[in-house]
Amino acid sequence: MRMRRCTFVHLEPRERLEFDLELLIEGGNGLRDVLGWVALCPHLDTEVMLSSSEVHALGALSPSQWREHDEIVAEHSPQVVALLHAKHLLLGEGSAIAARDEKLRDTYWRPASAVMHYASRWSGIDAHEALKQITETEGGDLLSKLGAPEPVVREHAAPDARLRLPAPPSSALDDLFALRVTCRNFDLSRSLTLEQFSAVLYRAWGARTVHDYAPGVPLLKKGVPSAGGLHTTEAYLLVQRVDGVAPGLYHYHPIDHALEPLRALAAEQAAALARQFVAGQTYFVDAHVMIVAVSRFLRNFWKYRNHAKAYRAITLDIGHLSQAQYLAATELGLAAFITAAINEVDIEKAFGLDPLEEGPLAVTGFGIRAAERREVEWDPLNAVWPAR
Repeated sequence: MRMRRCTFVHLEPRERLEFDLELLIEGGNGLRDVLGWVALCPHLDTEVMLSSSEVHALGALSPSQWREHDEIVAEHSPQVVALLHAKHLLLGEGSAIAARDEKLRDTYWRPASAVMHYASRWSGIDAHEALKQITETEGGDLLSKLGAPEPVVREHAAPDARLRLPAPPSSALDDLFALRVTCRNFDLSRSLTLEQFSAVLYRAWGARTVHDYAPGVPLLKKGVPSAGGLHTTEAYLLVQRVDGVAPGLYHYHPIDHALEPLRALAAEQAAALARQFVAGQTYFVDAHVMIVAVSRFLRNFWKYRNHAKAYRAITLDIGHLSQAQYLAATELGLAAFITAAINEVDIEKAFGLDPLEEGPLAVTGFGIRAAERREVEWDPLNAVWPAR
């Protein structure tokens, strides 16, 4: 069998604590420091613990040249070779894991970006419960535990040295910005009209036209900017309460301004998925519509191949789209939110996404704000909620 090393592997020296009963018997606390290596490998979507001998062998193996198994064993111990193969860092030619690794390479990921993307994805996390535990553990007093935060502004000149600018006249856009308040209280008794739903979707996510930038290279013109004009981020929807649209999972077609049904859901199934998507943040679960911002990495990396700024540009696209959605919703008297605290792996499974080619980076949503404020909302201007 011919073998080679995996394409991307990031090695991190790490210190961890392990329990040792003998140390406890000897009168210690039973804990000892263990130094070791951790391999972060996007093609595996997990961390792998390695010994120093395994790290040494990895560094001597090529990620592109296939070599005979016996030849590798002659240079490194059979045990090390067997362990690396079992941990899927040494790949057998023609294997499923080798095909997965080749797909990662052929998507033109920048290695550091691929490692960061995969290392930051969640599955089964309940952020609300985690925050509750922190609050209980720290007694609710984070300031005394963490100290004061950085100042709200980093100042570089004395007040009398600043060049004061004229105040702009108030406009409709100012009013819209003032009313843009992240919603944590959605109205369960009412549904969005189909017209409201359609308008917000189109203004934030819809394409105004398709333009042939070059032969075989069509680009979309949207209401937001995008790196290279590629508009690689698309909307995958979890609909709960919209007139004329059954609860379920959908994909939005930005050119046809249409929904593509993926899976129908009962109301309780939709609510359970919503909670899973936003990692248990209960104040977002009741949103009438959740939109998962899914970036198509393969389309972006088609132009920006192994590019140091490609992944950063994708994350900027999410900000443009979410702000457009906030303003489109606010203009109609609706409310919106965005969160990056999401269970990416669970979302990928729900929509059938391959994270090598496309994956969620945030969940946004919108709907009708409740008449009563049950959860705290950041509204220092009292634009939405009257001062109490």
